[in-house]
Amino acid sequence: MTFLTKNFTRMNTQKLFFILLLIVSNNLQAQEKAKQEINTTLNHWHQAAAAANFEDYFSDLTDDAIFIGTDATENWDKIAFKVFAKPYFDSGKAWNFTPIERHIYLSEDGKTAWFDELLDTHMKICRGSGVLIKIKNKWKIKHYVLSMTIPNENTNEVVKIKSSLEDVLLSKGKRLY
Repeated sequence: MTFLTKNFTRMNTQKLFFILLLIVSNNLQAQEKAKQEINTTLNHWHQAAAAANFEDYFSDLTDDAIFIGTDATENWDKIAFKVFAKPYFDSGKAWNFTPIERHIYLSEDGKTAWFDELLDTHMKICRGSGVLIKIKNKWKIKHYVLSMTIPNENTNEVVKIKSSLEDVLLSKGKRLY
């Protein structure tokens, strides 16, 4: 190999490495920006509930959003959830969920995200999880699940409390699949 060929090969390798580094850096920046936007959306959503702002709260949901509450019967589409929630918002006091921990994950194409969060609520610590999609450069909540956390050592006590209510659902043949 001549001196010129060696230098040309070394320069191409360095350029390739630099280009790859630039691509990875841009991808990480895009992911961080998306996560910040998602945090903003979720925080806005929770704050809208705390302020009993019905319009803002429901504007953060997609038109076909699903909200699953803590009760086994609470599986609402957006319209049914609005009907359920309206009296709470109209009274000036909906619910106040303050995030204490949140994890966000993004799809490879950057158009879908899923998350889980721990929340400080009137029910003590709850867990929220869900899916957001990007619509016209804005993140919207498509699916949200709220669940109460139960210490493992108290599971039997909780099962006793809820058995009579949930046995009725099970006896009616209502299945979760």
